[in-house]
Amino acid sequence: MKKIGYILILTVFFSSCTDNFEEINTDPNRTSAAVFNPNYLLSQSQFEYGNTGYSQLLFQSMWTQVLASTFSYYGNGDKYVASGSFVAYQGRVHEETYRAASLSYEMMNLVKDKPEMSNLYNVGTIMKVLCMARITDCYGDVPYSQALKAKEGITLPKYDTQSSIYPGMLTELDAAITALSTSKAKPSADLMYGGDIAKWKKFGYSLMLRLAMRLSKVDAAAAKTWAEKAFAGGVFTSIDDNAKVLTDNATNGNNTSGALRVPDDYREVRWSKTFIDYLKATADPRLGAIAEVAQAGYANNTNQALAGDNTESIQIGLPNGYDLSGGNTDIAKHPQYPGASGTGADVARVGKYSRPRTSVFIDRSGVNFVMTYAETELLLAEAKVKGWNVGATSAADHYKNGVKAAAASLAQFNPTAGSDAAIAKTVAAMDDYLTKNPLNVSSTEASLKQINEQIWVATGITFNFIENWSNWRRSGFPTLTPVVYPNGFSNGTIPRRIPYKSSEPSYNPENYKTAVAAISGGDTFTARVWWDK
Repeated sequence: MKKIGYILILTVFFSSCTDNFEEINTDPNRTSAAVFNPNYLLSQSQFEYGNTGYSQLLFQSMWTQVLASTFSYYGNGDKYVASGSFVAYQGRVHEETYRAASLSYEMMNLVKDKPEMSNLYNVGTIMKVLCMARITDCYGDVPYSQALKAKEGITLPKYDTQSSIYPGMLTELDAAITALSTSKAKPSADLMYGGDIAKWKKFGYSLMLRLAMRLSKVDAAAAKTWAEKAFAGGVFTSIDDNAKVLTDNATNGNNTSGALRVPDDYREVRWSKTFIDYLKATADPRLGAIAEVAQAGYANNTNQALAGDNTESIQIGLPNGYDLSGGNTDIAKHPQYPGASGTGADVARVGKYSRPRTSVFIDRSGVNFVMTYAETELLLAEAKVKGWNVGATSAADHYKNGVKAAAASLAQFNPTAGSDAAIAKTVAAMDDYLTKNPLNVSSTEASLKQINEQIWVATGITFNFIENWSNWRRSGFPTLTPVVYPNGFSNGTIPRRIPYKSSEPSYNPENYKTAVAAISGGDTFTARVWWDK
């Protein structure tokens, strides 16, 4: 009887366990659309893409001679030398942008079987393409078709050629934009557009235009087709369409917590001589909106609450390639050295050089620009010069729209700061400036030069330095003189790609070796990506 009793008890026990097996053995914290709102992944992906660490500030801003620095911390970019945490920063674009892409991809996986959330899926696709474009533009051949699929068992992804990645991205992008619907639910945690599907369509087509123009030297026919498709679909039409991510410096002291700015380092970073000279050559009114000379003396130089003098005539750019070491490359040896701004620490020695205006560029709770109407209009100007079918507006008018929009966009940096008098003055002066400095239409080459120099300015003053560098490589404008400094890592040439992350040879050795073998020039800063001709 005891045995029968035990059997009955065990039977009841196992029966009850079996009845509730799935419920009991399901991890309540496992990510699924049922327990986690996938919208949150969109905002995190946007934040991480927009805030790609200090790598832009340390490298690309200096490589294209928008900014300059005499301090060793910025020597990585300013002088093409390896110092400090060089290897870590070299891999940050890779790490942070793949991270942003993975968040969008996970969001897509969570909603792919939910037709009512199709807009979130398609916005996720657009974000993923945005991220992958940055990665391949920086490194060249990278994992794409097998990327982001560790959950699917692919932990050692193959590297796709950039020549295959670009058609893939454009096809994905086209499908996602087409599938967006104003009749479906909107994304509810969208940092860029607050779920506005019409604006996402404009963003998607503007991104398509950017990617199309990347192909202009390697596949002009494809570039023309995709650029015309983007224009027909509907690109940005005003600065209200600007793609930007509002950030928050709540975690004070964390370099990656807020907008890509220069606090803590504003004493060490200056606008470059190349950049300031370019603006001064045409009396560009944007100069007074972006640049200031700190008040004299070490104490004033280090007081970020103390505004400098933004009088245009006194602005002077810092030459790239100089230091504070006392040797032949010391800044005091430059023939145009203006002298020290008072006495004290080294920062006073560069105090008379123009820095980014603190009232505009220092708030790390401001915005990071992702893509702007100014850039779109200038790319359309180039497409028009090439004779492509992008509407009736002339190249000269697209050019004018782009230059004016670049100035007007400055007011969006700090949305809670109120009106900035210098920016308002600049915007009011732009029509007169453009009347005196219209697009040079004397030749195709002259027009392309001027248009792409203005893309350099537009992306420079909005601190979108990776795009600034990429368009410089694509177009060849402006013409820049490389820095020649001892022990540089690029043999006295401006870097044209970033070598792969230092851990790749050990993490994904076989695919890494295959990828490196295909690079003409090896895994170096001087090799070129596929579209860079």
